[in-house]
Amino acid sequence: MTANKRQMPTDPDFVGAQQAIKRAAQRAREVAEATNTPCYVMQDGKIIDIARKPVSPAKK
Repeated sequence: MTANKRQMPTDPDFVGAQQAIKRAAQRAREVAEATNTPCYVMQDGKIIDIARKPVSPAKK
């Protein structure tokens, strides 16, 4: 499979798998933020915690 040409899976186990993975990833981020725990992913070759949000300065 190339980047330009995507084929739909024919195996019933794989149909909808991409959407399920995206839902699971979103839920993992939500749980990590709610429980104040890390959620690590690899981004641009580096492992980062996507649950930790940058601290913004307090507004006066």
